[in-house]
Amino acid sequence: MARKQTALEAAQARDSGGNNARQLGLTVGLALALAAGIACLVQAVQVWREDMTAASLLRERTAAVADLTAQVATAQAELRKALDDADVRAALAGQSFAAAEARLRQLRPDITRIEFYPPELPQLIEADLQKFGYGRANMLAEARDAGGTARAHLQRDDDDRLLLALAQAVRDGERVVGFAYAFVPGEALAERIERLAFGSGRLILKQGVLGAPMASSGGGGSGGEDPSLPIPQSILAVALQRADYFKLGDVLPVVDSRSAIGMGIAGILLLLLFGLVAVLRARASGKPISGAAAAASGLLDRLKPAAKPSTDEIMPAMQPTKAGSRDAAPAKAAPKPATSNAVDRSIFRAYDIRGVVGETLTGDVARLIGRAVGSTVRERGLSEVVVGRDGRLSGPDLAAELIKGLRQSGCDVIDIGAVPTPVLYFATYHLNAGSGVMVTGSHNPPEYNGFKIVVGGETLAEDAIQALYQRITDGRFASGTGGLQVMDIADDYVERITGDVQSDRRLKVVVDAGNGIAGAIGPRVLDGIGAEVVPLHCDVDGTFPNHHPDPSDPENLQDLIMSVKRLGADVGLAFDGDGDRLGVVTASGEIIYPDRLLMLFAIDVLNRNPGATVIYDVKCTGHLQDVILRNGGSPVMWKTGHSLIKAKMRESDAELAGEMSGHFFFRERWFGFDDGIYAAARLLEILGGSGRPPQEMFDELPKGVSTPELKITMAEGEHYAFIAKFRDTATFPGARVSNIDGVRADFPDGWGLVRCSNTTPSLVLRFDADSAEALARIQDVFRTQLLAQAPDLKLPF
Repeated sequence: MARKQTALEAAQARDSGGNNARQLGLTVGLALALAAGIACLVQAVQVWREDMTAASLLRERTAAVADLTAQVATAQAELRKALDDADVRAALAGQSFAAAEARLRQLRPDITRIEFYPPELPQLIEADLQKFGYGRANMLAEARDAGGTARAHLQRDDDDRLLLALAQAVRDGERVVGFAYAFVPGEALAERIERLAFGSGRLILKQGVLGAPMASSGGGGSGGEDPSLPIPQSILAVALQRADYFKLGDVLPVVDSRSAIGMGIAGILLLLLFGLVAVLRARASGKPISGAAAAASGLLDRLKPAAKPSTDEIMPAMQPTKAGSRDAAPAKAAPKPATSNAVDRSIFRAYDIRGVVGETLTGDVARLIGRAVGSTVRERGLSEVVVGRDGRLSGPDLAAELIKGLRQSGCDVIDIGAVPTPVLYFATYHLNAGSGVMVTGSHNPPEYNGFKIVVGGETLAEDAIQALYQRITDGRFASGTGGLQVMDIADDYVERITGDVQSDRRLKVVVDAGNGIAGAIGPRVLDGIGAEVVPLHCDVDGTFPNHHPDPSDPENLQDLIMSVKRLGADVGLAFDGDGDRLGVVTASGEIIYPDRLLMLFAIDVLNRNPGATVIYDVKCTGHLQDVILRNGGSPVMWKTGHSLIKAKMRESDAELAGEMSGHFFFRERWFGFDDGIYAAARLLEILGGSGRPPQEMFDELPKGVSTPELKITMAEGEHYAFIAKFRDTATFPGARVSNIDGVRADFPDGWGLVRCSNTTPSLVLRFDADSAEALARIQDVFRTQLLAQAPDLKLPF
């Protein structure tokens, strides 16, 4: 028979269980203290190694930059000394470039290549810069404008040898007799970097802050780069890539600290804790304690236990998520009867769709366009389309029919209501839709309306616009039942801009929206960046009762000019009907045309992005190319049209673009679409960041004598035939002729242009020159060529 357990035995059993639990707890504490102490000490050693390597890299970079600076300065000084030779100067004064080259090679046999150019540098006007070379053009322009010496570049030849490119003005006294563009061996610059070796981390010689590496030191590094240190009188810089040792803090956030001393102290304290926990464990086991453990035990006996406060666990905050719209129904091929008679082909323009409401543009047409756009969206594997509209009276009805067509094609629609066109573009990015349709007549009269279309991030133009007409004609529509959401993202747009762009000074600004939709948001944005905004015609009215909302016409800026002068404002800003174009007037009432405004934007952008591409359309001044080159950029002239410019930006990876019509496209810090409101904010940021009056800054921009856009009205289609023939027969001796968009002839002192309008059946002409005499001469040349083709043509100049 089993013996009953006595009370004493039961108590002993409970004590034994409690001792076992305490033993287990102390064992776990012992292991944690030991592991944490070792981890902290290891982290301290690793951080110390990384800091020591970084200090070594910084010292070596400073020394390398000093040596490279001396090498570049020596190369430039030696070239200047050789070019100052009397025989070289005499040869250049007589335009004998071959003799000058032969003499220079006697003086400097190390020069691998030398080119001489006349003092007028006609190549910058007449040459095809893409073939001539943007780098060469940039250096020559800089030598011309920067006191004689251009910043040095590095370049590899066909044999992959590294050469140092130099450009220098050659003077005979105070007179410039020519320019030299020379190459000398540049391997020594690369070797200065390559001979260094580090266990981890490295130095990189770069062509400009954002350029490709030209050379790098030994060692590796996957850590972050410090800001590059520039080499004076060159576009070179030395970057430092830090060592990236593996650290326990990378995987154990609790020991992720950059303080080696702090981690070391923490490690020692944790190891002391380990010793104390070991004593507690020994005492709990009832084993005798001797030596150091006994001393620690005595210390514990003299200390009163202190209760430790509990620590609350902090749960990560749940982030709200945006519910995506439901998937559209599967697309089904739905053959439809031909509908070519339902739409007028003339409304499908070069870069948008535009017609007269009630005539060429009706609700039925809008619905068919919606089905065509939706089918195109579905073909590209997409399903969401954002729809917005401007303030025109016909907008709500056309937008409703458009949405019906989009949904019939199986697309889910997000209706963002009445907003400027840039807000629609912003929404396609912000809502991750990628596609959108803006119902807008832009700057056209109130009876007009139309559609600007984005599919998969691409603004449709030319063939893609015509493909929509063909799809309607063929009845090739997808079918389905798309959903509909109504959203307001105006606040998101305002917050996105004001969170990045700010004016350091509170400028007084008069804003004239011409009663267009930009009046609902533009003043809010500018107020949010710190401007004192005075609204003018900013109440939205689709009848445009005060003046036409087209800032490219000086007549429409007269109210703004008068208000700026009367109120003593710093600047006046004008938007077009849908807010994607910007006009500017100064405190004195001067109109700053968009090509001059683009100069200011280009200088600002290139200051942070040396070497960046800047695109401008064929109607812009010839001075713009010089400004871009002089500030280290790559100028590209392209066709007129917001869709065409955006496509060229994607192709060339440009940071900035602009048109004479007032469209500005920022990819730097923005999304690359045309946005008059954002451009206005960036302008105020530039003006507010300077301590000078805005008028003074505008006055510094190169200015010529120019005409506004001149038009010659023709029958539908006749203007295309005229330009096709004119392109083949017209001659312009002494000019660089471009046929990118119409015919543009650039002379050394001005230029002229004739092209087809993309919105009306007419020829568009513009002239710009350094003086009134040059302008008259260039107009005479064009007059002769135009009348030679059509003697009865009525010219507006």
